Amino acid sequence: MHLYVAIGALSITIIPSAHAQWAVYDGANYVENVLIAARTLQQIDNQITSLANQAQMLVNQGRNLASLPLSTLGTLQSTISQTTALLAQAQNIAYSVQSVEQQYQQAYTSISSGMSDSTLFSQAQTRWQNSVAGFEDALKLQARVVGNIPSDSSAMTQLVSASQTSTGALQAAQAGNQLMALQSRQLSDIQAELAANGRAAELERARQAANEAGAEAQYQHFAQYDAYVPEAVSIPGSGN
Repeated sequence: MHLYVAIGALSITIIPSAHAQWAVYDGANYVENVLIAARTLQQIDNQITSLANQAQMLVNQGRNLASLPLSTLGTLQSTISQTTALLAQAQNIAYSVQSVEQQYQQAYTSISSGMSDSTLFSQAQTRWQNSVAGFEDALKLQARVVGNIPSDSSAMTQLVSASQTSTGALQAAQAGNQLMALQSRQLSDIQAELAANGRAAELERARQAANEAGAEAQYQHFAQYDAYVPEAVSIPGSGN
């Protein structure tokens, strides 16, 4: 009887001790942990956004540094070389100050009445050949300039298209530079054509002026002879 009561008392004493081990919920600590996690996620998100912006900036820089795949420099240089070659092939009187001075002095300004008729004729022939050659040179150069128009039109179309579809600042700038180079070459063509036309016109005017001086010299030759005096002519069998 007493043993049973003791066991029962012991049991009653042990049971309350087992219920005392339950976990206690700390709401303030939980809220703090959630805030820390939220701040951490926000920092990670900010870092991701920053990295994305930096990556986009690098992509834009790559586009700005990308070279234009189209280049018309070779064509422009070839065209300029052809025009320069035509100018270098100028006949008789070249585009040279020394050549002009020498040949102009010989054929245009050294005319005098002391020259023989054959010399005057030879100089006149040389001047005529110079004028004809000058007009021929001008026509050749005009043909070259006109022949450049189709290729210029094609190059301009390509460059404008490349400028409008450029992916970065460098490509747009390069397209603009090539357009300016094309315009400069076209201006060079105009200068060359004006020079050739002016050369031909000046040679013709010089020829006309020199021919007047030559005609005056020939008149002086003719004036040196005595005037014609008619004489009686005896015709055989006429009885006179």
